[in-house]
Amino acid sequence: MQPEPAQPLPSAATLGEPAVRCFARQADPVPPAARAVPWVQLKYHTYQPHIYRNMIGEHSPGIRAGALVAVYDREGRPFGSGFCNLGAKVSLRVFRHGVDFANEQSCLDALRRAVELRRDYLTLDKATNAYRVIHADGDGLGGLVVDRYDDTLAVEVTSLAVFQRLTGWIPTLHDLLGTRHTVISVDEGIARIEGIDRRLIPAPTIRAVRIHENGVRYTVDFADGHKTGFFCDQRDNRLKLAGLSAGRRVLDVCCYTGGFSLSAKLAGATEVTGVDLDEKAIAQARANANLNQTRINFVHADGFSYTRQMIRNGANWDLVLLDPPKFIDRRDSFEDGLKKYNDLNVLGLQLVAPGGLFVSCSCSGLLGAAEFEELVVKAAHRYGLRLQLLERTSAGADHPSLSNHPGSRYLKVLWARVLGR
Repeated sequence: MQPEPAQPLPSAATLGEPAVRCFARQADPVPPAARAVPWVQLKYHTYQPHIYRNMIGEHSPGIRAGALVAVYDREGRPFGSGFCNLGAKVSLRVFRHGVDFANEQSCLDALRRAVELRRDYLTLDKATNAYRVIHADGDGLGGLVVDRYDDTLAVEVTSLAVFQRLTGWIPTLHDLLGTRHTVISVDEGIARIEGIDRRLIPAPTIRAVRIHENGVRYTVDFADGHKTGFFCDQRDNRLKLAGLSAGRRVLDVCCYTGGFSLSAKLAGATEVTGVDLDEKAIAQARANANLNQTRINFVHADGFSYTRQMIRNGANWDLVLLDPPKFIDRRDSFEDGLKKYNDLNVLGLQLVAPGGLFVSCSCSGLLGAAEFEELVVKAAHRYGLRLQLLERTSAGADHPSLSNHPGSRYLKVLWARVLGR
């Protein structure tokens, strides 16, 4: 079924959000019979891009799931455009605010702007052939994540509307980027919530690909990898860690396929130990070390168990990095996830040699940066340690976030020097 375009209102200048609100207050409400079809009306004023069902009031009848709709504010004034799926938890994904309603061409324009940011403004092709091309709401395309790995696009879909449009969007991205292969993934649970038929997902056209990043080479395995196969968001942080590693012994806990470990070793670390519970990730990490003609001590073990054992053994390292998986993925798992972050940081801090460096990461969007820093600081103080806080970093600029969607600023990295008792 073809996407259902909204009928645009007469042309008006595109306005910023404060101006739109001012304009809306001055304009007359539009009666339902005169509204662009299909349409939905909000119950509350909000600029959040994710709108839940209980926040939607009236709407035009018979809206097809995944349709592009005109959005009106609670007074009935033009407010924006979005994708509607009334049967899903997130029933409306607003990707554009303003009095000019979007159409299908607007989405293709958003794809082009996203590629232009990475290639023309950030000039990422100079440092790597692996980066994020589309960062969901950060690029005005909620429900879509696309990573470029050499000649392959790894696509992660979390919205029915996006899934319906991939046949038009993917060729556009290939043309803009010069890529050829596509790997599409849809989480089973999300597919159920959104109404996506996973049987319609095209088979991947490639299994693995080699990439390079700041002089380090990796193989990305799409069949066994997490998310889209690699974590491009840590690219700048891997480079930063490399600059701190020369002459130091490094411990990389939750090392996945060896990104931080390889960056440290190739930058001159005297010894690197990488630990991960995922056996396939460790196997790939070892293969990546061979690809770069270097040796790293990769250990297949649970990070909690390993660090406890090393504390009992009296071991320490000059630089300890913790990069665990997302411990908090839902609000009802917040307290349990918080405890895991606390426990891992308590353990990791005890393995830092006096005056050594400690780097702690969290990719849980529900955990704020201030909360995370407080957690790490309290973990240090509990053992009579003090932290000399050096820097706070996040994901690279190819993972932009919107000012009206702070939850998209998910990655937090705290850099510190550990001072003794």
